[in-house]
Amino acid sequence: MYEKLEFLLALAAEKHFGRAAKVCGVSQPNFSLMIKQLETVLGVPLVDRSARFMGFTPEGERVLEWARRIVGDTRAMRAEIETMKQGLTGHLRLAVIPTVLPVVSRLTEAFWTHHPGIKFTVTSHTSTEVLAMLDNLEADAGITYLDDETTGRISEVPLYHERHCLITAEGTPFSDRATVTWEEVATLPLCLLTPSMQNRRIIDRIFSEVGCAVDPVLETNSIVVIATHVRARHWVTIMPRLMAEALALPGGIKAIPIVAPEVASLIGLVVGRRSPQPPLTAALMAEVRALSSELEASS
Repeated sequence: MYEKLEFLLALAAEKHFGRAAKVCGVSQPNFSLMIKQLETVLGVPLVDRSARFMGFTPEGERVLEWARRIVGDTRAMRAEIETMKQGLTGHLRLAVIPTVLPVVSRLTEAFWTHHPGIKFTVTSHTSTEVLAMLDNLEADAGITYLDDETTGRISEVPLYHERHCLITAEGTPFSDRATVTWEEVATLPLCLLTPSMQNRRIIDRIFSEVGCAVDPVLETNSIVVIATHVRARHWVTIMPRLMAEALALPGGIKAIPIVAPEVASLIGLVVGRRSPQPPLTAALMAEVRALSSELEASS
């Protein structure tokens, strides 16, 4: 039964029988057979089928909720037993929003210093994707905005507040200022993340609140693309101070706080709500609590 529930989670993640079978290391016919066997055992159809995967039935959605709980708890139990036998080891999968990527090394470095047997996988995702990956057990923890996009199924640990700065070259408009307003920033040639990113949605909301319409000259889902364009000194961007510092932008590029209003969005660690927590995520939560005051002071 447990293996079949793992297969169901893979299907939920991949939304395609062939890809899910590949993830599980079996042929597609064997994968489909396992799902059908699970349906037979439970006595209800779980998947809407045609020539391809069409989604889950209402019964399938409920079984999926139980599968996440059962598989998650089983993995946590196995991890705790392994920790009891040989100390904290394993592989920690972190799903991180783009604006935190330049900062995440401070967390992984501190964590690895205390627990050198750990390996990491860090991947970049939108805030919505981070929560979905946690929900489907594709990530062990996420770093994202702590706001109304989060749900009751997760536990949160605040990390720091993201404060916005204008990133611009010396000699450009407003580059000699100690602060700049959102209305002033709206007049500049902006490079911004795409609207699929929550950072961009926050920025758009602020501009709307101050009565400004913004049409960026460049949109991208890549922090690297934004950084390279700002280095060219023809364009500017809006970036959290911590991220600008971590990117080590060249001399002559300035980070100017944006005020009127000054906005601070809370960034934090999110993990699945489980008691007890798996050893790796429990240790990561402790590391975030220890690091948060240092990051908050520099944000």
